[in-house]
Amino acid sequence: MSDSLEYAKRLIEAESVTPARGAVFDAMEAMLQPLGFTVSRFTRGEGVEGTPEEPVENLFAIREGPAGSKHFAFAGHLDVVPPGDGWTSDAFGPEIRGDLLYGRGAVDMKGAIACMVDAVAAVPQDAGTISFIITGDEEGPALHGTRALIDWMEEAGHRPDLCLVGEPTSVNRLGDMMKIGRRGSLNIWLEVTGSQGHVAYPHLADNPIPRLIAILAELDALVLDEGTDWFQPSNLEITEIDAMNRAHNVIPGKAKARISIRFNDTHSGASLSELVGKVAEKHGGTALPIISGEPFLTPPGMFSDLIAEAVEAETGVRPEASTTGGTSDARFLRSVCPVIEFGLVNATMHKTDEAVALADLDTLSRIYTRIARGALAQ
Repeated sequence: MSDSLEYAKRLIEAESVTPARGAVFDAMEAMLQPLGFTVSRFTRGEGVEGTPEEPVENLFAIREGPAGSKHFAFAGHLDVVPPGDGWTSDAFGPEIRGDLLYGRGAVDMKGAIACMVDAVAAVPQDAGTISFIITGDEEGPALHGTRALIDWMEEAGHRPDLCLVGEPTSVNRLGDMMKIGRRGSLNIWLEVTGSQGHVAYPHLADNPIPRLIAILAELDALVLDEGTDWFQPSNLEITEIDAMNRAHNVIPGKAKARISIRFNDTHSGASLSELVGKVAEKHGGTALPIISGEPFLTPPGMFSDLIAEAVEAETGVRPEASTTGGTSDARFLRSVCPVIEFGLVNATMHKTDEAVALADLDTLSRIYTRIARGALAQ
């Protein structure tokens, strides 16, 4: 059994549905300490007024290189989404069947973190400084995870020169895609207040639903942009509608909806919030925006070339540089240093019977070693 496989099994069997704490971080610490890393763990989110979320555990580990050497960081998350029903085997009982390892987090992203740990064992300490930025809150609200780690690192005086996030970016085979940026993410809660009444006496009530429909129709008809050189077009989606009406003969007094916008760098969260707010106000409604992240791009160059060369050396495939897909904690880490995402095949992430190819674990470990060595040599 390779070290990457052993590490992956240890992490998978430590149940860690978001927000993660405890055993999975114990396992991570036990892997890193023998490799010369100083491990720091802390919890955030407990007792924060107005925050209903559970506390989140975070880990920062560092192995210092010679004074003045480069600092390369691996980043990722140990929390996972709930397993759901229908698994062939225990979601938190890692099981090998054929050439696959099954378990929640196998690709998203305990498998990649296992490969990171295995990779650094092949990088000599005198090559430079290596760190791990690991959160338990990526699959959740992301309020007390990587953002808290960034604050902690700043106070401690740790600032990487480059950072690689191990999200499962590969699509059809390991190595075919890396993410050099992501679109921004914005959710907006819409509300229209009317006056409740009997459906037989509409003149004595004020139905908010038609006004909410007018808001949603105008927003749905918007063409935000046509895309850019590196980003696909922005899209606005209606994700929830609720009049909170449990009776068939009542005109409701309030109607709500939620929209989600994924947007490219022709917009900002603030500009889109203002646009939606004006549409809502026009029809007598209100809008409450929550900006989850702004779009970012790590321009193609030294870092993306380094990753592409490492991938091609081990797989024969040169990865496509892309900004497609959802968001990740790279949206926060981009404020610290250039960041790129590269990891396992994402076909089974968040699905029942999530699985990773055993061969991919070994290959990814070698790729990560090449990337770390190359980054530290810059």
